[in-house]
Amino acid sequence: MIKKIFSFLFIVLVLVTFPFLIRYLLANQKITVLNSIYFNFPGIITKNKICPTYDALLNQTLDDSFSVSIINNKGEIISSYNEDVPRLPASNQKLFSSAYVLSKYKLNNNLKTSLFKNKNDYYLHGQGDPDLNYENIIELISNVKENKIINFNIVEIDSKLYWPNGWTNIDKNYEYGSPITSLAIESNHNKYDDIYALKNFIKNYLKNKFPNSKIYINIFDSEKTFYLNNFKEINKVYSTPILSLLTLTNSESHNFTAESLFKNASNTWNDNNYIKLKRWLENKGLPATNAYFADASGLSRKNKITTKLVVLFLDKMRYFNDFKAYQSTLSITGVRGTLAKRFVNSELSGKFFGKTGTLSNVFALSGFLYKNEKPIIISIIQNSNKIDKEKAFKLLRDLYYLKSC
Repeated sequence: MIKKIFSFLFIVLVLVTFPFLIRYLLANQKITVLNSIYFNFPGIITKNKICPTYDALLNQTLDDSFSVSIINNKGEIISSYNEDVPRLPASNQKLFSSAYVLSKYKLNNNLKTSLFKNKNDYYLHGQGDPDLNYENIIELISNVKENKIINFNIVEIDSKLYWPNGWTNIDKNYEYGSPITSLAIESNHNKYDDIYALKNFIKNYLKNKFPNSKIYINIFDSEKTFYLNNFKEINKVYSTPILSLLTLTNSESHNFTAESLFKNASNTWNDNNYIKLKRWLENKGLPATNAYFADASGLSRKNKITTKLVVLFLDKMRYFNDFKAYQSTLSITGVRGTLAKRFVNSELSGKFFGKTGTLSNVFALSGFLYKNEKPIIISIIQNSNKIDKEKAFKLLRDLYYLKSC
C-alpha cells in the first residue's frame, strides 16, 4: 500500500514538474533535439511577466499610432502596447517570408537558369535569379546548334502575375517595385530590359551566329513547364547561394529577391497566393489567424500583422536549426544594411540584428537587441500620416539602457 502511495506521489510530482522542466530546458536551449521539436511543434510556450518600468516607458512615449511588443530571452512577454492591433508591416514582412524560404532550402542551394532541348526546339527556363545578366544569357544560348529552323522558347509567367496584389501603380514605376518574373535581367531594375528586350537580344544573337537559319522566338507559358521534364537540359547557370540571397533580402531589403525566393520555395510562380506562408505560421501555433499576407516583400498595402505575432515568431525562430544563419541575414545597427547608419560609434553599434520597414505612412523596426549578450526581441510598428522614425529608434535606445525587470 505504501509502495502504491509513493508511486502515485511520484507520478503526480513528475506531472507537476514536467512543464517547468520543459520550460527551463527551452529557455536555456540546452537540448538541440528538443529545440527542433519545439520549433516544429504546433504551439507556443510563453507567459506574461509584469515589468512596470517597461510598461511605463511605452505608455509615456507612444501614441495610438504605435504598436510594440517585447519578449525577453526566457520567452516571457515583458511589455506590450497595442500588440493585437493589425498593422501594415512594410518590409518587416520579409522576416516571415525569408524564414519560410530558409526552412525549405539548404544554405548552399542555388537558383538555376537552364536551357533545355527537344529535337530542334530550345527552352530557356529561369527561377528568378536576381543577378542574371546578358553575359549569363550568352553563356546559356551558346549551346544552341545550327539548323535550318531553330525554334527558341522563352519560358515566362503570365504578365498578369508580374506584381503581387496591393502594389500601387506608383511603386511599379520605381526599381523597388520591379515586376517579379522568372527570367529577369538584373532583377528587372531597368524597365527597358523586359521580356521583349530579352526576346530581341536572343533573336539578334542567334541571327548573327546562324545567318542562314530561320530563327523563331516564342514566349512559352510557364504553366506548361511539366513538358520540360522529358527534355534534355544542355546548359545551366547558378545564382549565388540561398544564404547570400537571403542576406540581400533582409539586410538590403531587396523586394525582387524576397518575392523570387518565396515563389520558388512555395512553388507559386503561377499565382499570387501567399496562403502557404500564413499556413506555415499557423502550423507552428503562432497567432496568424487574423493576419493577412499579400506578398513576401511587404510592398503590398494589403498586408496586416500584429507586433505580437512578430515577436512570438522571432522567439520561436531561436529554436530553428539554422537560426544563426537566419540572424546573420539581418541588418545590424552601425554595421551593415538598412541599419548601417544608425547608432554608429555608440554602445548600440552591433547590438541590434533586425529589419526595418518603410512605406508612406508606415515604419517598422523589429529584431533581436542584445543586452549583456542575451537577446530581447522587439517589434515596433507605426501606421500614421505623421511617421516618427526617430521616436522608434529612441525607444530602441531607451530599451537598451533600461534595467531588466
